[in-house]
Amino acid sequence: MAGFWADNSDVVAAVLSIVLALLVATVLDRYFARRGHRLAAAVTRGEVSPVLDTRLRFLRRLIYASILLLGIAIAASQFTGVSKLAASILASGALAAAIIGFAARQTLANVVAGIMLAITQPLRVGDWVTFEEHYGVVEDVRLTYTFLRTSSDQRVVIPNERLAAGILRNDTLGSELIGLDISVWLPPAADTERALSALREETGSEVSVAEITPDGVRLTVGGDPVPPPQKGPRQAELRARCLERLRTEGLLEGNPAS
Repeated sequence: MAGFWADNSDVVAAVLSIVLALLVATVLDRYFARRGHRLAAAVTRGEVSPVLDTRLRFLRRLIYASILLLGIAIAASQFTGVSKLAASILASGALAAAIIGFAARQTLANVVAGIMLAITQPLRVGDWVTFEEHYGVVEDVRLTYTFLRTSSDQRVVIPNERLAAGILRNDTLGSELIGLDISVWLPPAADTERALSALREETGSEVSVAEITPDGVRLTVGGDPVPPPQKGPRQAELRARCLERLRTEGLLEGNPAS
């Protein structure tokens, strides 16, 4: 048995390094998860803001990943052959950088984008956002991906690189309420002025002509501000009321878009 440990000392040391790194990372992650919010609330003398909550979550995962990478690096250094191979590769720095950069480009880009998102805060945990036709609440911002929970309780997983480079609409960044805004279509020959008057009477809100095409006229109808979670249901209700009023007025005959 003693001979086995002596002959495989490199393997044992590498395994112990990885296990120790995993243990330390897990303990620290759980500690920050349990105590981080309390410490932050004590420092700020109040509740943890969405901005701080997002940064705390990201910092936890960054520390976790850094400790694991350090453990893996220490484990790899235990093998003499690996050390020699690493030295020979590092002798050609440009080639090593090119190979590593190409292999890990997507992952590194997502991590860098995640750091940018955590610093600039275009979205925070708890914000209601729209990204590429997906609308929902930001559930978590991780090192490489951001999780969005839709109103139907589905999860949309977005790479941080695409999120940082794309166009994002945040309904809660500046205010806790968002105004309703829907569209309804009229046939080309419909009486637009009559439709505008009927919808203003029905909703008590501003109604305007947004677009005129050979297929019809698009009207936009506003509504009172509501909390973001109520946006979808309230817009659906407002749209149904408008269509019903237009149908009652006889303004939708021959309109395929409705």
